[in-house]
Amino acid sequence: MDEIVKQALAKWPNVPHCYGWLALDARGGWRMRDERAQQQGLPGERIVHAALLGFIRRNYLADEHGRWFFQNGPQRVYVNLELTPYIARHDPLHGFVTQTEDPMAAIDTVWLTDNGRLILRSDGKIAALDDRDLAQCIEQLRIDDLAVGDSTLLSWIGGEPDAASLPLRLLHDGRQLPVQHIAEAALAQHFGFVSTPQADAFKV
Repeated sequence: MDEIVKQALAKWPNVPHCYGWLALDARGGWRMRDERAQQQGLPGERIVHAALLGFIRRNYLADEHGRWFFQNGPQRVYVNLELTPYIARHDPLHGFVTQTEDPMAAIDTVWLTDNGRLILRSDGKIAALDDRDLAQCIEQLRIDDLAVGDSTLLSWIGGEPDAASLPLRLLHDGRQLPVQHIAEAALAQHFGFVSTPQADAFKV
C-alpha cells in the first residue's frame, strides 16, 4: 500500500466505502462503472491511464470477508470480479504475470473449468488465465506424457466418464502439474472470494 494512502487512512478513518463503481474483467482490465453502466448491467469503461492503473495495482487488497477492493486514499472502493481476483497472462520473460504486474513464480495447483478456463494458484493467489493466452497453454497439456487432442480435451472438460478420470497435467517450468476439474460457477465459493460485494452483506 502506498504511504500516502496509509496517511490518508490515518487522517480520515471513517470514509464510507464505495460499491459497484470499479470492476475487474476476465482479461485483467480495470473498468470504471458509472451510474448508467451499473443500472444497465454494462461492463463499464476500461481504464487506460497509466498512472491510475499503477495506483490501483499497488493498492489492491482483500478484506476479511473475501471482498476485493482498491484503497483510494481514505476510501475503500470494492471491486466487482467478472471471474477471479487475479487474471494472469503469459509473459515471455517472467512466465505467468497477474494484472497487478506480479509474477506467479511458484504455481502449485491448476484447475480447468467446465467452460475451458484455466485457473492457476501461486503463493495463495488465484488467477484465471486470460483467454487470449489459453491456446498456447493448451499445447502444454499432457496425458501420460502425450499431447492432448482436441476431442479428448473436450471430453475431459465435459466430464465424460471415459475421459474425466484421465490424469491431465500441465507442463510448466520443467514440472507436470496435475489439473483438476472445477465448475466455473463454483469458483467464488471454492476459493472464498465475493464476486459482487454489497454494502449490506456484512456488518462493517
